[in-house]
Amino acid sequence: MKLKVNKMQSSGNKNSKKLAGKITRRSFFKYLGAGFATYMVWSDVLVASALSTNENPTAFPDQDLIGSWIHISPIGQITVFTGKVEIGQNIRTSLSQVVAEELSVRPDAINMVMGDTALTPYDRGTYGSLTTLQISPILRIMAANLRHLLMEEAKKTWGIASSNLMLKGGMVIDPKTNKKLGFGDLVNGKSLLKKVDNNIKPIAPEKWKIAGQSISKINGRDFITGKHRYVSDLVLPGMVFGRVLRPPFYGAKLLSVDTSAAEKIPSVEVVKDGDFIGVTAASTLTAAVALALIDSTWEQSPTTERSELFEQLVKSASEKKKVNKEVKIAYDRGDIKINQRFEIDYIAHVPLETRASLASWDKGYLEVWAGTQRPFGLHEELQKSFDLAVDKIRVHVPDTGSGYGGKQTSEVGLEAARLSKHVGKPVKVCWTREEEFKWAYFRPAGVVELKASLTNGKVSSWEFHNYNSGSAGIDFPYTSANKHLEYHRSSSPLRQGSYRALSSTANVFAMESMVNDLAIESCEDPVQFRLKNLENPRLKAVIKAAAQFFEWGRLKNQENIGHGMACGTVKGGFVATFVEVEVAQPSRELIIRNVVTAFECGVIINPRHLESQVTGCVLQGLGGALFEAVDFKEGKLTNASLISYRVPRFSDVPKMKVILLDRKDLPSSGAGEAPIVCIAPALRNAIDDASGVKLYNLPMLPSGTVPDNT
Repeated sequence: MKLKVNKMQSSGNKNSKKLAGKITRRSFFKYLGAGFATYMVWSDVLVASALSTNENPTAFPDQDLIGSWIHISPIGQITVFTGKVEIGQNIRTSLSQVVAEELSVRPDAINMVMGDTALTPYDRGTYGSLTTLQISPILRIMAANLRHLLMEEAKKTWGIASSNLMLKGGMVIDPKTNKKLGFGDLVNGKSLLKKVDNNIKPIAPEKWKIAGQSISKINGRDFITGKHRYVSDLVLPGMVFGRVLRPPFYGAKLLSVDTSAAEKIPSVEVVKDGDFIGVTAASTLTAAVALALIDSTWEQSPTTERSELFEQLVKSASEKKKVNKEVKIAYDRGDIKINQRFEIDYIAHVPLETRASLASWDKGYLEVWAGTQRPFGLHEELQKSFDLAVDKIRVHVPDTGSGYGGKQTSEVGLEAARLSKHVGKPVKVCWTREEEFKWAYFRPAGVVELKASLTNGKVSSWEFHNYNSGSAGIDFPYTSANKHLEYHRSSSPLRQGSYRALSSTANVFAMESMVNDLAIESCEDPVQFRLKNLENPRLKAVIKAAAQFFEWGRLKNQENIGHGMACGTVKGGFVATFVEVEVAQPSRELIIRNVVTAFECGVIINPRHLESQVTGCVLQGLGGALFEAVDFKEGKLTNASLISYRVPRFSDVPKMKVILLDRKDLPSSGAGEAPIVCIAPALRNAIDDASGVKLYNLPMLPSGTVPDNT
């Protein structure tokens, strides 16, 4: 199958348009040209190997074998393969940097194939801030081994010790004689499969010249000029557009349907497959008109109202509270005791690019393009849904729009494939903004019940109960001899799933609000109180860095102006955020005057892109902190538009400073989630400092103003 207008986005190769359709790894390498292929075993990384030398494009070997590919063609083209996908976090650039570092080439000289299930190693998905943590070390050691192989080939050719040779710009060079051999010349049509030698070490971060630098996004110009094609831009010959009939209420059951009016429209085909009702048409407008003409009757199921949500989450908990005697005794004996309850609403992901997929069947072979975080997850769902052999499906993921954890499921890919199978044509399905709001999943709502005490200025008891939102971020980083942490699964009235940092946003909000209140009640400085009760030096370091830049302790007290801070650690990232706010009078509007965030996640591969991730987290976190909430009534979402669902705007962006701590002695961790967790509690604590109003719910300011404490 050949795309009509786009190139194969996963590789970026100018001739890759020829490769759309059924392809094997062997035929792909014949297309690229024979060359080195490096195979590695990496037993402690959750990426299963997709290495195969047979003609089956996705017959994965033993899941215990972990592997990645790197290939050099006879003309010297370097191609790297990963099952991860680019969703705006700029891993195409950072992963190219770590390979380029080992091979002494420009990062933009590397052709990276991403998220193509016919070509890349199996991968569980791009989520959880795992790409940098897992894939960077694999690619570093893989490229280091390839460097060694190239040196050895040059040594054989010239009879010169490899230690006297160097790599530069795709060449192996003898500095004494200025002899040069291109990578492609050294390959010379040979295909070598070798296990990676883990004794060959990558270049140490303190010696990096390419990695560790703030280079621009490799294919950034394509995005700026509109050359890049998202799934919604793709076109196949004979393609039609699809829409799917949705129920009017959550949990509704289809009783009857009349599609006769829709069937009369030229070009429209109606698909009925059990409760699945869809249409295809020659244009998106025609498909929308046809869908609107379908008359359907539904049975509504009992639903929970938003006003009942938080009590329902507590009452429906699978396990009730357990009593920890030691914690109870310590609490009762505490000098200072605080008991708080926090309520956290559902929020939507609101990606700028809504879900989209293009599917095409050809003689029992299914090919799907989708904007998903889990290409192999979609592959598996398609395999199950259509009872296909593993080699009868290929999923492509062009560099796609952000997901924030919201594009891990396979709905739109399955819908496009289902419609395409029935009508016998390629079908593209693009969710509308309303569908994205209503039928995607949400960040879980939750209730946190928290009791804590202080004895002699130290945390003597900590009892933490989270209902429904999750256990991520529940760990208590402060020293306390008596802790009791519980997560209670509950019955959620709305569909919920992954979100940026997931439940850490709720748990860190509750934790850092309580810790701040304990500090205030004990008449201690919130920064010094935290430093006194923390042990982790990395968490202390980000607090000190942010406090110094913010000039905490040297700020003058001013009426209606407050200062607050919070800290946390999520998935290997350490963050501290300090804010200054003003509660304007008499409007009580909140003005965010300054935000300083310090962040550390090990050695930094690309500082500019890391700063962008931190900034994006903080800005997105403003929405969940202040005004974002999913509103629902009688089984319907009532604010399913960007007019009624408030997200941060350009006018909301405050003065910001990001401080990055580069730890070259520590491995890189992910950065796409941790920085989001501190902005809400930091704002809450600053509002308290400015107005004396303590807030316990997210969002904190649904009305847009700070409540009057009087």
